[in-house]
Amino acid sequence: MEQINTHNILFLDIETAPLVYKYADLKEPFKKLWDLKYQYNKETTPEQQYSKAGIFAEFAKVICICVGYFNGKEFRMRSFYGDDEKTILKDFKQMLDKHFIEPTQRLCAHNGKEFDFPFLCRRFLINEINLPEILDLQGKKPWEIQHLDTMELWKFGDYKNYTSLNLLAAVFNIPTPKDDIDGSQVSKVYYEEKNIERIKTYCQKDVVTVARLYQKMKAEQALRDEQIVQTN
Repeated sequence: MEQINTHNILFLDIETAPLVYKYADLKEPFKKLWDLKYQYNKETTPEQQYSKAGIFAEFAKVICICVGYFNGKEFRMRSFYGDDEKTILKDFKQMLDKHFIEPTQRLCAHNGKEFDFPFLCRRFLINEINLPEILDLQGKKPWEIQHLDTMELWKFGDYKNYTSLNLLAAVFNIPTPKDDIDGSQVSKVYYEEKNIERIKTYCQKDVVTVARLYQKMKAEQALRDEQIVQTN
């Protein structure tokens, strides 16, 4: 594993929700475009597939971004969340552009290269916000990209392998982050319960778990609960 100072890493996780809760609420042309996206699937209807809408940046939005980083003995956490996606993204970008501009710094998420990082980039552009430098891959050579992915690190070159954060947490005896809701329930909690605080808490737990998993992979002393500090 590349030798990277853990104090130079910003651990993150995002939560997303469909732009509209129900398939029936989709307006044209998005309803037709969703139907086209799933017309190849003969076993289920596009309406039945709509439960997956939250993972597609064209049909979903960011409702929460949680980050954490080591500062001395503390693990400082900050959350950007709410109903106004543009404000969430602008505030997140402001933090990145101010504090994460060095080439030695990294972003780290579980399955981040397949989901979190590209989803964020797409929603930045849809909201007409310039990409933060650390997320902008255009013109960068592979070794210049400042992204880490704990799932990729666990693959060890086995590209057919997918391992969930929950499974790795169990394997490494890390307290599970899935003790309340899971990703499939976020949309319901957001639209029906209107409980964004619950979603934020769930997202924060994932960030802590990613940090602890990375430490396990680096054979470092595990982050303790008393080291976690919430910041604004």
